Amino acid sequence: MDSVFEELYEKYHDDIFNFLFYMVRNREQAEDLVQEVYIKVLRSYKRFKGESSEKTWLLSIARHVAIDFFRKQKSWRRRVSEKFDWNDDQLCDMQPLPEEIAIQKEEIQRMYRCLERCTIDQQLVIVLRFIQSLSIAETAETLGWTESKVKTTQHRALKVLKKYMEEEAAKGGKQHEKISVE
Repeated sequence: MDSVFEELYEKYHDDIFNFLFYMVRNREQAEDLVQEVYIKVLRSYKRFKGESSEKTWLLSIARHVAIDFFRKQKSWRRRVSEKFDWNDDQLCDMQPLPEEIAIQKEEIQRMYRCLERCTIDQQLVIVLRFIQSLSIAETAETLGWTESKVKTTQHRALKVLKKYMEEEAAKGGKQHEKISVE
């Protein structure tokens, strides 16, 4: 079991840590949750039947650990890491200007605030699909959903997130106008 555990750890530790960090947005808490995941892995590995990939199985365990954490905290609000790139379609200069960095950080922070307003299911799908780069099939397997439910949730999540982002941008513009007038 030691060699199997070490192999799982080597292959998937970063994926599990990143997933949990994106969910809780706190390094120390994510590290604690990763330990909980591995405790559950050690206890349940004998029951793993190989019906899914190891990565999907581990991320599914991590998902349950994260949900348990939020239930204990009585808070379903979470954030996604700054690695979520809304400007995927634009070419980026390898060395962006400080003004560009500041604008990007503001947009990412706005996205964090908006993502917190989404449902937990929407947040899970966004993190798994766009941060963890899982396919629809892998996401469905990880969440224990049908592919159809993943597609529907993803569609709704992106639609709602876009709406929230537009609302935030409009609020920001109005606040900027108030400051300029005064």
